[in-house]
Amino acid sequence: MLPQQKKEKELTPQDIMKYEIAEELGLTVKIKESGWKSLTAKESGRIGGLMTKRQREKGKE
Repeated sequence: MLPQQKKEKELTPQDIMKYEIAEELGLTVKIKESGWKSLTAKESGRIGGLMTKRQREKGKE
């Protein structure tokens, strides 16, 4: 039996923004090694807060 392969899903604009913010915060290595679930609540909240802030800024333009 072959090991299950994860399906590559297409990244949404929000996914792209999330990765960009994670990179800015220096979290990409941690995410690549252990996945998003390895982030602390503080780290996840920081990403979410910055995403919200950027979305609001785009809405004002």
